[in-house]
Amino acid sequence: MPLPRSAEFRGGRGFALDERTALWAAPGTEGVAHWLRSVLGAVYALPLAPGPAGGGPQACGVRLLLDDALAPEAHRLSADPVTGVEIRGGGPAGVFWGAQTLRQLLGPDAFRRAPVRPAAAVVPAVRIEDAPRFRWRGLLLDVARHFMPKDGVLRVVDLMAAHKLNVLHLHLTDDQGWRIEVRRHPRLTEVGAWRPRTKLGHRASPLWDERPHGGFYTQDDLREIVAYAAARHVTVVPEIDIPGHSQAAIAAYPELGNADVVDTAALGVWDTWGVSPHVLAPTERVVRFYEEVLEEVLEIFPSPFVHMGGDECPKEEWRASATAQARIRELGAGDEDGLQAWFTAHFARWLAGRGRRMAGWDEVLDGGRPLPAGTVVSSWRGYEGGVAAARAGHEVVVCPEQHVYLDHRQAAGDGEPVPLGFVRTVEDVHGFEPVPAELDAHRDRVLGVQANLWTEVVEDARRADYQLFPRLAAFAEVAWSTGRQDFPARLRAHLPRLGALGVEYRPPAGPHPWQRRPGLVGRPLPGP
Repeated sequence: MPLPRSAEFRGGRGFALDERTALWAAPGTEGVAHWLRSVLGAVYALPLAPGPAGGGPQACGVRLLLDDALAPEAHRLSADPVTGVEIRGGGPAGVFWGAQTLRQLLGPDAFRRAPVRPAAAVVPAVRIEDAPRFRWRGLLLDVARHFMPKDGVLRVVDLMAAHKLNVLHLHLTDDQGWRIEVRRHPRLTEVGAWRPRTKLGHRASPLWDERPHGGFYTQDDLREIVAYAAARHVTVVPEIDIPGHSQAAIAAYPELGNADVVDTAALGVWDTWGVSPHVLAPTERVVRFYEEVLEEVLEIFPSPFVHMGGDECPKEEWRASATAQARIRELGAGDEDGLQAWFTAHFARWLAGRGRRMAGWDEVLDGGRPLPAGTVVSSWRGYEGGVAAARAGHEVVVCPEQHVYLDHRQAAGDGEPVPLGFVRTVEDVHGFEPVPAELDAHRDRVLGVQANLWTEVVEDARRADYQLFPRLAAFAEVAWSTGRQDFPARLRAHLPRLGALGVEYRPPAGPHPWQRRPGLVGRPLPGP
């Protein structure tokens, strides 16, 4: 899981790992060897000592090799009782994904952190060849609505890597919280990272959690997350939302808001859900403020991509603001949509000038202003934004809310905790096709696919587990595999691996009693 392109199980005796098993790592694969020792060495109490110099193809043990005849993320794994295990990858990432395949072949116990029984670790005699369908195989984790402590994020990275997902889109700012330390502007976390209370359930709910909620990551926390993810061949893409979804920033620095139409000094971090009407003012002062924020963001995140949001920006304040209207005339933007397009284009050019590429939600296509070359569009409002972006020459990440928003409910009826959105069962997610007929002519511009977990009603890691799994396993197969046969049987075999990892997934028969949230209002929608 996900399904490989080809797998030939040969039957008979496999290769047993024991205290004599050596691990050879060709130059460039040392990081994979370190990971294998930390995982399999711990669970089987094996040293997996480095093999002697010159360990060739006939040396019995585990061998990690690079093969430039393969694509960077492609790999070949072979195992037999005579020569042991060989993993070849087109690059270090390919070798790492092959190592993840090896772990799955060893069974559920390989996903624990310490030995639970003395049984030997046996790799079946097999030959597997595999490569991913898409380059961008992503998961958005919203840590702005409900903060997830650093250790929880690291755990999500491990779970992504176990499913061969390679992009963590970290949603760091929103109306309800600012989660990244910015040393030049400390009030973003001193004020913007905390809210006095939190709406329980959907915004229509009358219930509140009266406890203050918040938290943020220091810059070193984020560097640690980035390094940890990089060792597992996962790229962390930060999102700093502009010009909407910005009330937490305005609460920290009122001068960022439209002070000529609202008392921005009276605004706090938003404590409910939905879309705040309070957006950034379109002034040079605000633009320079966010450039200073991004200067620090670029020092932390080496990702080629920086996501700048751009979604759900209400225009009422700009319509009422003399400052905003003057800015529209000055720029020749035409109207408020054009003003947002100017905002977007400015930061796309600013990032491009520093060797990075801007990504944005599909609203960045609005406003009639062409996007700078290199901009990536995240198509969330169905497929239409992705189709329009691809036709305009932009690369696309396909992530329609109707199919891959994993905060949405997993079954019909009122048994799901805080039932939100469309019904998206495991089978629905597994049946998702990222490249519909309208995109087929531009499939070379489909950079990849992404599942999104928004956290308005996902308050902690246990709820995240429930919403993510096993649907994320189904999504990972969509992102990686070209075939998807025999999924139900393979999922049944995969659930014990999740259990060994401590994942509190949704059981196929429905939630456990302790996973329900009776009395909390949701917002169910009809099927898409």
